Amino acid sequence: MKGVVESELFDIKKPKHTMTDTRVIPKKADEESFNELHYLVTEEFLRKIKSGEAKTQDLKAACDWLKTNDITGVALDGSPLDKLASIIPKVDPNLVRSRLYGKTRA
Repeated sequence: MKGVVESELFDIKKPKHTMTDTRVIPKKADEESFNELHYLVTEEFLRKIKSGEAKTQDLKAACDWLKTNDITGVALDGSPLDKLASIIPKVDPNLVRSRLYGKTRA
């Protein structure tokens, strides 16, 4: 292509900042900004889960979000958490030890 400059062909743009530029780092976000971000992240998790569009990684991230924020639940009779807990297999530590080491430890 005669007369075409490489930057036009590949849409190359110069970086906005260089290593010699001085940038001012803003102060930390205030509590109101943090609370708004917390709210928005939580609402996005709820939206995805309720709409059914949440993928495995979204569910994992939501669980991590709950854990990070010290959110726990009580499995009341008949609640979804109770139903989930009822299908999770129970683990017997003595059985695990005997299968791993061939004998049980007292």
